[in-house]
Amino acid sequence: MLLYRERLCVCQLSGVLGLSQPRVSKALGKLRDVGLVNDERQDKFVYYSLSSTDGMLCHIIEGIVESIDEYPVLVSDYNRLGLKDGLLNGCIVPTFLG
Repeated sequence: MLLYRERLCVCQLSGVLGLSQPRVSKALGKLRDVGLVNDERQDKFVYYSLSSTDGMLCHIIEGIVESIDEYPVLVSDYNRLGLKDGLLNGCIVPTFLG
């Protein structure tokens, strides 16, 4: 649902949702593998966005957004989305030993 609004990186999603980065990353990987989200590298971050090619998915999410007040957890997540820019500092950037 958060990716319906805008593209976000793992650390932003992790902070907004209150979940660990590995858990969020694993879920995003599965969604990417089935074509529901896209990923794009920008500098040291990978940003994810909702795939707009799946018309059924977009239709379902639009229906949920229209009645978002019926989903208190989603409202809470959207309210925390305003903190996303400050969450970039919390990203764990993998370092490779060579």
